[in-house]
Amino acid sequence: MSDTEKTEKGKNILPVGFRQGVCCTYLLQCADGSLYCGWTNDLEHRLQSHNAGTGGKYTRSRRPVRLMYAERFGTKEEAMRREWEIKRLTRKAKIGLIQHAGGNGEKEGILRIPDEDGYIPAAVLSGEAERLK
Repeated sequence: MSDTEKTEKGKNILPVGFRQGVCCTYLLQCADGSLYCGWTNDLEHRLQSHNAGTGGKYTRSRRPVRLMYAERFGTKEEAMRREWEIKRLTRKAKIGLIQHAGGNGEKEGILRIPDEDGYIPAAVLSGEAERLK
């Protein structure tokens, strides 16, 4: 078995270190271009919940969502603390976090999800997308 696993729709690839039981903080890009931050101990299930409309209230009307970034932690308290820190960042800083994160895998504890054009869509970078409220 490989060290990666595709989600149901095959769009997001999650390394072993980000599977069920691992606490992590994550950033999603919503369909309207806004960014959403949360934490979970089952990233794949949480992504499916967000896209099914049963995840966060903010994302329900902004589907589909796409995983852009995740950080792994040893405890839920650490993940919750990092969620709070990220939510306090400006939109520009969140985009910078996605673009310039130090790694992409288990060893670094950071996961970035690239798309065909890079790590974050051009519409988000250019500011054409709606800003977080």
